[in-house]
Amino acid sequence: MAQEVMLKFVDRAQAFPAKREAPLRARDFREIADKYAPQAAQDQAGRCSQCGVPYCSVHCPLHNHIPDWLRLTAEGRLREAYELSNATSTMPEICGRICPQDRLCEGNCVIEFSDHGSVTIGSVEKYITDTAWAEGWVEPLVPGPDRGQSVGVIGAGPAGLTAAEYLRRLGYDVHVYDRHDRPGGLLTYGIPGFKLEKPVVMRRTDRLADGGIVFHQGFEVGRDATLDALRDRHDAILIATGVYRARAIKAPGVGADGVIEALDYLIASNRKSFGDAVPAFDDGRLNAAGKNVVVIGGGDTAMDCVRTAIRQGAASVKCLYRRDRANMPGSQREVANAEEEGVEFVWLSAPEAFDGSGHVTAVKVVGMRLGAPDASGRRAPEVDPDAKFGIPADMVIKALGFDAEDLPVLFDAPDLGVTRWGTVRTDARTMMSNLDGVFAAGDIVKGASLVVQAIRDGRDVSERMHAWLAAQRAAAPVARERESA
Repeated sequence: MAQEVMLKFVDRAQAFPAKREAPLRARDFREIADKYAPQAAQDQAGRCSQCGVPYCSVHCPLHNHIPDWLRLTAEGRLREAYELSNATSTMPEICGRICPQDRLCEGNCVIEFSDHGSVTIGSVEKYITDTAWAEGWVEPLVPGPDRGQSVGVIGAGPAGLTAAEYLRRLGYDVHVYDRHDRPGGLLTYGIPGFKLEKPVVMRRTDRLADGGIVFHQGFEVGRDATLDALRDRHDAILIATGVYRARAIKAPGVGADGVIEALDYLIASNRKSFGDAVPAFDDGRLNAAGKNVVVIGGGDTAMDCVRTAIRQGAASVKCLYRRDRANMPGSQREVANAEEEGVEFVWLSAPEAFDGSGHVTAVKVVGMRLGAPDASGRRAPEVDPDAKFGIPADMVIKALGFDAEDLPVLFDAPDLGVTRWGTVRTDARTMMSNLDGVFAAGDIVKGASLVVQAIRDGRDVSERMHAWLAAQRAAAPVARERESA
């Protein structure tokens, strides 16, 4: 009988791919760790307990078949592992890099609960598909038989790209419209290379273009065409723009030079990595080199900003967050990476004002304390009037999250229904907006969320759109017959 390769978590320790030393990795925008060697990947996959109720899959928004492809990896059947992983996700190697596994699959791994350390699911997932690309196992996108119908997708982020891929496989003519000059949305411009190197994204989008999906880059709905004009051009529309409007800080001096938006900062940095001309970076406005940087916020965007500032050569980098470490919404692994690289966290603190005549020179900070739990169960922060201090700052980056833009105005579509938060109002069953044939998915419906959730939404909405388009196609001959009669 062959030796069992699984359930090795008792005598085999958890081991992530080795990270480069912090002083070295903080000098560049390469990913901080390489992928596993083949034997290491097999060994770590073999730690899976193959439990009867796979909580890792349950807590994955895509419900990936995690225990199954871990077993295939442990058995050395890597191509089969890739095919199974790819069956439920359009971007497994991207999710393997940027998903907060400590809050999702790995955080709910059964052996994590028994203090053996979770299976390193994300790192194995990354290894599987990176190997598939290297070995040529990733097949081209092959469109299905032509259906004679077209779809317009507004937004080239993970939700839009996922829906576009599935709809193209079904035989639809798919056009993707995006305001940026490269597809990928925040995968391309919002997430730094040390978490997600850009060739990883570009090979995915190149595959979609090679499969016949037409990308209209630098295209702004409302400026280059109204929503109604796109509706006339296509049989169905998907709004998958994401949410880009930065949440504001209300404090004296917030309009001073040097107080900037997180997304402006991250886009500038990523553009420089592509070799683009970025005047606001070159003249120092969006470059942290030599500056005392203060980042306000506690989510993953804040972590991206503090770690980018370190790599740009900031004199100091501090992160202000109004709660404590245990209540931070961002990944704890990202916090640990940032601390290793030299970021200082100032817990239980919030900006009260920004000093400076014309250009910011300091942040006035008020201390916070945790009071009673709010509606979500988290202890709400409240001001501690006895704790006030100042922090020198030449650059302040606001990273408090994002809300929806005013799409009815932006798209010149006053009839488009939105919620009081500005997100597109959709029918929960059909995922269609109040406008016939106009669907929406991803953050523009749910609010700022995870990439993996956006991929799930893109997969779901493609099914709903396919059903609606098929019904429209079936009804068309009947309507023509009635007109001829």
